[in-house]
This record gives sequence, structure tokens and C-alpha cells, in this order.
Amino acid sequence: MIRAGFISFFLSAVLAFPIAATAQACPRPPDIRDQMDVLFSLVQQARNEGEARPAVNGMWLLWTRAPDAKAQALLDDGRAKIRLGDHEAAAQALSDLVDYCPDYAEGYNQRAFANFLQGDYQSALGDLDAALMRNPRHVAALSGKFLTLHALGRREAAQESLRAALTLNPWIPERRMLTKPKGTAL
Repeated sequence: MIRAGFISFFLSAVLAFPIAATAQACPRPPDIRDQMDVLFSLVQQARNEGEARPAVNGMWLLWTRAPDAKAQALLDDGRAKIRLGDHEAAAQALSDLVDYCPDYAEGYNQRAFANFLQGDYQSALGDLDAALMRNPRHVAALSGKFLTLHALGRREAAQESLRAALTLNPWIPERRMLTKPKGTAL
């Protein structure tokens, strides 16, 4: 009798697991394209960096709006650990986010930042490519890719990434690192 009760309990637990796992799946990231179009327009019309700042802040608000509360908690935890200088713990928290929400670009972007700060440029580059695959207009990922490629000594590829970022936001701080391509004028 006890054995039958245990088997029944075990089977109900096993059968319930896929349902529970499905309930815990990360929802699709919010579609922010229309809002980003407006912000890109504003930043490109700005006459200076100060005038562009509110639009840039709006971009960050959209990028860091996670798909659900669990994802938001993981993102916030990773970002807090970056601020505290605990880059390894940040990378782990952000890996948990990427595992949970593999379609959320900002998870990859923030993990890339944590890896970059640890000097793990190859891992950072892979995450930046993953972020850009999910959101090709992620200016922060493009400028992060520039900095990562620059750190790896891949200057030409770095400049290409910087140019792509500047077409979206001409006011990023890295703009000062743009070099003139050989044989052309800026």
C-alpha cells in the first residue's frame, strides 16, 4: 500500500514537472521597435550630447525592461553586482538570465559587459554578437563590440562596429575614437 502511494506520488510529480517548467518559461521580450524608432529620431535630431541624453536614457529604459518579474530580478541582480565590482558573480547571474530568457538581447549585452570587465574579451564578443542577432539596433551592444574588438587589437572590425553605432546614435562617447578610413575623409 505504501509502495503504491509512493509510485502514485512519484508519477504525479513527474507528470506535473513539464507543466511547471512550461509555466516558468520566459515570455517573449516586449516589442520595442516603434518606441525605439521615435528615440532614434530624437537622438539623431539632437544638436548636442546633452540634448540627446533624454532619448538615450529612454533607450536604456526600454532595453532593460525584462520580459517578466523573474527576468527583471536576474537582470537587476547582475547589474547590481557589476556596480559592486563582483564581475564573476554578475556573469553568473546574467548567465542564469540568458538561460531563462534566451531571446532577450539585454541579458547577453550585460553578460558581455561583465565578461569585458573581467578581461574575457572572447566571451564578451560572443555575447555581443548574440545580443545583436536578437536586436541589430542595440547601440550599446554595437559600442560594446567596438570596445571589445579594439581591446582584441582588431582595429578595422572595431571601427566598422563603431560606425554602425554612430549611424544610430551620433552622440555615443566612443565617437571620439572614430578614425578616418585609409584613403577617405570623415
